[in-house]
Amino acid sequence: MTTVGEFMTTRLVTMDGNDTLTAAAQEMRDSAIGDVVVTDGDNVVGIVTDRDITVRGVAENMDPSSTMLNQITTKDVITVSQYDDAVAAADLMRTYAVRRLPVIDDGRLVGLISMGDLAVEREPQSVLADISADEPNN
Repeated sequence: MTTVGEFMTTRLVTMDGNDTLTAAAQEMRDSAIGDVVVTDGDNVVGIVTDRDITVRGVAENMDPSSTMLNQITTKDVITVSQYDDAVAAADLMRTYAVRRLPVIDDGRLVGLISMGDLAVEREPQSVLADISADEPNN
């Protein structure tokens, strides 16, 4: 069995739900990532992606400099353990139509696994793997 821990990234960015969309967008730009995990203390409360900022925030005429992440956060996030089967994690992504799963160990965020992470390892010849493995094009 191949585990989630073999593929997950541990290079995470977390932000508080009271941070603004602008702050999150700047963090994503500066870190060359497409999502931030939204936390309340040590608890994962959701995920915000660059697409969420665009579709749920800007397209809805929310002011990015005053709108808080908790207003657009995807909540009720499905999580996995680093010891879970990677194929089962991919099945969860498919079932819940999500591209990322926070990885929790003893109630603590330890990583994030994405559809791209799994594609790079499991289907290296796929277009998704090719895009995911490439350097960001800032």
